[in-house]
Amino acid sequence: MKSLLALIPYLKKYKLKLILGFICVSLYVAFNSSYPLVIGNAVDELVKNPDINKIIIYALKGITLVFIGGIFIFFTRQTIIVVSREIENDLRNDFFSHLQHLSRNFYNNITTGDLMAHATNDVNNVRNFLGPGIMYSMQTILRTVVTIIILFSINVEVAIIAILPLPFITLLVYFVIKLIYNRSMKVQESFSSLTAKVQEVFSGIRVIKSYTREVNEIEKFDSASADYQKKNLALARLEAFSFPMMFLLTGISIILVIYFGGIKVINGTFTVGNITEFIVYLVQLTWPMIAFGWIMNLIQRAAPSMKRLLNIMETEPDIKDDDKTKSGITGNQIKGKIEFQNMSFKYPGTDVYILKNINLIIESGNSLGIIGYTGAGKSTIVNLIPRVYDISDGAILIDGYDVKTIPLSVLRNLVGIVPQESFLFSDTLEYNISYSSDVTESEKVKRVSEIAGLYKDVSLFPEKFKTIIGERGITLSGGQKQRTSIARALYKNPKILILDDSFSSVDTHTEEEILRELKTVMKNRTCILISHRISTIKECDKIIVLDNSIISEEGTHSELIERKGIYYDIYMKQLLEEEIEEIN
Repeated sequence: MKSLLALIPYLKKYKLKLILGFICVSLYVAFNSSYPLVIGNAVDELVKNPDINKIIIYALKGITLVFIGGIFIFFTRQTIIVVSREIENDLRNDFFSHLQHLSRNFYNNITTGDLMAHATNDVNNVRNFLGPGIMYSMQTILRTVVTIIILFSINVEVAIIAILPLPFITLLVYFVIKLIYNRSMKVQESFSSLTAKVQEVFSGIRVIKSYTREVNEIEKFDSASADYQKKNLALARLEAFSFPMMFLLTGISIILVIYFGGIKVINGTFTVGNITEFIVYLVQLTWPMIAFGWIMNLIQRAAPSMKRLLNIMETEPDIKDDDKTKSGITGNQIKGKIEFQNMSFKYPGTDVYILKNINLIIESGNSLGIIGYTGAGKSTIVNLIPRVYDISDGAILIDGYDVKTIPLSVLRNLVGIVPQESFLFSDTLEYNISYSSDVTESEKVKRVSEIAGLYKDVSLFPEKFKTIIGERGITLSGGQKQRTSIARALYKNPKILILDDSFSSVDTHTEEEILRELKTVMKNRTCILISHRISTIKECDKIIVLDNSIISEEGTHSELIERKGIYYDIYMKQLLEEEIEEIN
């Protein structure tokens, strides 16, 4: 429950609308609680002295009261429900915005599915509490109090007898909704598994067909579908039981009123109109009794949901601008000289150093090639430059500035990274290439595509750069994805360009063409190339070999060949592989 107190600042923001909503609820209850008295008086008038003119007057009074009450309930929804949607929007935006600023390490410890559940289910649970929860709480409390006062003013004895069964509706609703919620969650989980299975099958349909596993997959789908059906039926049976029980309890109250009220009518202490009033008021009380149980369940869902959201929203990013950050540093001041000073790094929560005592200088405008065996720390070292992770010891300087003193927005705008795994958005090719800018320059998109060796492929697409490339760029080949990522980094025009094994899906001929085009681009910026291929990095101004967490070799291509160490071994193996390929 304490977690819901965090919503107070959001509620304060819309306090005027909420106050207006409370006024509208009060007026709705007032008018809606008056028309049963009009109906009762009309019935008594019919019994005593039937007069069509008087009946018309009573009918008009009743219609007027219901109409005015309807107007106020409309304005109630336009205030309280609208406010709940506005708070939902604010909360979701705050949550999404906070996620944008969290560090890489946070995402290493949480799944995308969990975050999606927080952004959808949890936010929706909080919204239900803020909208229907608050509105129906106000309406239910006011209606219950006003109705009970009116019933007791008519007849205390009959009022007590009539109200006795109603609290059981609240209890029934409370427990039933709790069970319905649990079963609904199981239905959702089963549905998620079913849709995940379908998505996986369609994504891997070529593999399934090549291994003739269609029958096996159909059987698995049938099993998942049967489980979904079973859980849906369990939910339907519970819902089928709950509604008749609620109507039964309401019916018992009405029967008690008719019986005991009828006795009093016979005794002359009650009127037929009074019985009518009681019946209408009991019907009106049925919803508040249901709402009490429903609201309690809304609170039970909202409180833990808000707690889960707060656990994330109160998480501070590991990497952020702080007191050390010098706000005066701008990108125009920096040319791109990078220096590692006795730098060591281990991943958060571990004791094993991935990199140890790294000392390295990359002059502005120069190129550095990095090679080494798998797991040597090649990608890690370049991720430390834009502070994807923070180093454990030592320092990294750019033009003499410690990277921790450069504002994150400035630092990351300086660096253009083409990662090992190319991630593309489900949008046009043009959008993906110009992603770093709010404005798309068509000529610039074309130019960087030519440098990245992508343009010749794009020219064959029917829609050219306007082609929608599908989820994660599914319509492109692996090489096309990598070249699109290279074009995206070049469009950014960074001072420091990092290509992290960006030619792994590109054939050697295309790689040579791209590297030849890149030479003109690399002249004016610091460039770091990571690769398993010697051919990719051999023209770099300096090459380092990472092994056992340290720089084991350093020099130019010819110097490293002469040394006949790890670099030489890799080079000879690759030459042999090329010779074998030519023979085959």
